[in-house]
Amino acid sequence: MSQAPEVSRGAVVTPLRVVIAVCLIAPFVAMLWVGSYAKTDPAFIGIPFFYWYQMAWVLISTVLTMIAYKLWQRDQRARSAAKGGASQ
Repeated sequence: MSQAPEVSRGAVVTPLRVVIAVCLIAPFVAMLWVGSYAKTDPAFIGIPFFYWYQMAWVLISTVLTMIAYKLWQRDQRARSAAKGGASQ
């Protein structure tokens, strides 16, 4: 009897990948939902809410992107180790 060829699996949705997706999508949702921050109060050190909210999301987006990248690296190492390959 011949063995069936090994079928390569496509993308697999795992909880870790869902967290990565949420980290990358959250800034877009926050910035596209303009009605949530289109106001002047509360002001922070004299800067209207509209401006400091967007500037805060620049920093938050940086942190979330960094977290997503580190999680992606961990996921890729785990996948290559499961396949028996060398980790990078």
